[in-house]
Amino acid sequence: MKDDLEQAILAVHVRGYDGMCTGCRAWWSRLSPYPCWQVEWATSRQARTITARFLEGVR
Repeated sequence: MKDDLEQAILAVHVRGYDGMCTGCRAWWSRLSPYPCWQVEWATSRQARTITARFLEGVR
């Protein structure tokens, strides 16, 4: 379920031509530089998941 949320965030919150986050502009009419905090959260969660899967396989 969390993977779906992360993928949805990353699909919507992309860099616009002006360097701003298109998801923040479309959803909240907010000008946020890319990467916004939603993208930072989603990518950090993905990195944690990948690291945990790797470490589980190493043991």
